[in-house]
Amino acid sequence: MRRGWAPADGELVEREGAVLPGWAGLVAGALALAGCGVAAWWSGALPEDVGPLLGLPFRPYRGLTPGTVVLLAAGVLLALLAFGGLVRGRVGNAFVLTLFGDYRGTVRRAGLLWVSPLLLRRHLDVRLRHWRSEPLPAVDANGTALRVVVLVVWRIQDTVRAALAVADHERYLREQVEAALARVLSRLPADVFHGGSPTLRDADGVGEAMTRMVAAECDPIGVEVFSVQPTRIEYAPEIAAAMWRRRIAAIDAQHRDAVLGSVVDAVDDMVHRLTERGLVELDDYERKDLVKDLAVAFYTGHALPVGAERGA
Repeated sequence: MRRGWAPADGELVEREGAVLPGWAGLVAGALALAGCGVAAWWSGALPEDVGPLLGLPFRPYRGLTPGTVVLLAAGVLLALLAFGGLVRGRVGNAFVLTLFGDYRGTVRRAGLLWVSPLLLRRHLDVRLRHWRSEPLPAVDANGTALRVVVLVVWRIQDTVRAALAVADHERYLREQVEAALARVLSRLPADVFHGGSPTLRDADGVGEAMTRMVAAECDPIGVEVFSVQPTRIEYAPEIAAAMWRRRIAAIDAQHRDAVLGSVVDAVDDMVHRLTERGLVELDDYERKDLVKDLAVAFYTGHALPVGAERGA
C-alpha cells in the first residue's frame, strides 16, 4: 500500500440486513388492532355506537380486569411496532442499520419493507453521482496562481464504510479532490511559451493522474471514483491580464521566427537560381546588396503582424 493512503477497516464489511416484507407488518398491525378491539368489546369498553357498526352484540361495561389491561397494552405495543417498522425502499437508495452503535446490516431492497423500529436507519444514495466544483485555487510548477474547475463522477460502493468509517464521506471526497489537485498541478506549468514541453493543457493526462489519486484515497471508505476531470484551468484573476499579454508576445515571436525563416529560404533560393542560370554575375558586394533588397521586399510582403491578423 502506498504511503499516505488511509488503510481500510477490515471489520467493516457490508452485509444484508434482516428485513421482512411490508405485508407482514401490515398483517401483524391489523391483527393487533383487531385483538385490542375484541378485548375492549368483551369488557364492554367499546363505545355503544361502534358495536352495531361492526355487527357485534351489545355488552355492558363491567370494568377492566388486569388480564384485559395486559392484553390491550400488548396489542397497542404490537401495533406500534408493526406500523412503526414499515419503510419504503427505493431503487438506488440504501439503509444502514445500527443498534446502539453496532452495525446490523444494510438494506438495498426496493418496495414496502418492515424493519425493526428499534434499529437506527441511516439513508444513503448509492446511485451514480457527479459533483462539479466551484473554481478551486491551485498553483502550477512555476508557482503561478490558477483557478480550476473539476468534474467528479462517483458512487457509494460499500455502504457500511461510507456511513461508519468516516464522519462525512462527501466532505472527505471533496477534500481529497483538492489535495490531488494541488499535487498534480504542481508538477507541470500551465503554459510553455517557448518549446514543446508538457503542460497542464493536457486534460487527459491531468485527469488520469487525479483520478488515480482520488480513487485510491476514497477506496478505504467505500466510495468508488470513476473520473476526476478538470473542465477549466484558468489563471487567477489578479494575473490573468499579465499572462495573456505574455502569451500574445510569445505568439508574435513565433510568428516572426516563422516568417523570417521563410524569407531566408526564399532569398537563398532566388539568389541561387539567378547565379546558377547565369542571369546575373555578382561580386560579394553586389550579392550582399541583392540579398538585403530581396529580404526587405519579401519580409515586408509576408510579415503581417499578429495583431493585424486578429484585427482582420
